[in-house]
Amino acid sequence: MVEKRPVTVTVNGQVRQAEVEPRRTLADFLREDLNLPGTHLGCEHGVCGNCTVLLDGQSVRACLMFAVQADGHEILTVEGLVAPNGDLHPLQEAFWEHHALQCGFCTPAMLLTAYEYLQQHPVPGSDEEIREAIGGVLCRCTGYQNIVTAIRAAATKLTAAGPAPASRSVAD
Repeated sequence: MVEKRPVTVTVNGQVRQAEVEPRRTLADFLREDLNLPGTHLGCEHGVCGNCTVLLDGQSVRACLMFAVQADGHEILTVEGLVAPNGDLHPLQEAFWEHHALQCGFCTPAMLLTAYEYLQQHPVPGSDEEIREAIGGVLCRCTGYQNIVTAIRAAATKLTAAGPAPASRSVAD
């Protein structure tokens, strides 16, 4: 019998605790133990980037990380982008408005990668810089142009809204 270890993480602003096997990946922990299926598994080798989540505000491949390694950290999944009242995040709205998704498999990771990029670059650089920022998430359907357009549109909307109040969570 494999010994389980306690894990306490803050996921999308909520403290979550569980007992997990040391070999359990962060992706499986999020999907199966915490019922957050937005973290998609593609290659399970860290290449496709579809399992990307934000750990303490930085992109990580959830398929390459063990849940026990996340103990004590903050995690943002795509589910955390939605406001508590159910409103979509401006990035989600922009992806919808600009047809930046087709099959939707890469969309959660693409949204989180774009979120991280816009946190660091509220006014995006060139289209090439945006493409470089999202280059770690492979999309087989869109051709990326509508994704770039959506990220630029979301940045415009977010910049016009001004800085988020200090009381809002990372997911807002």
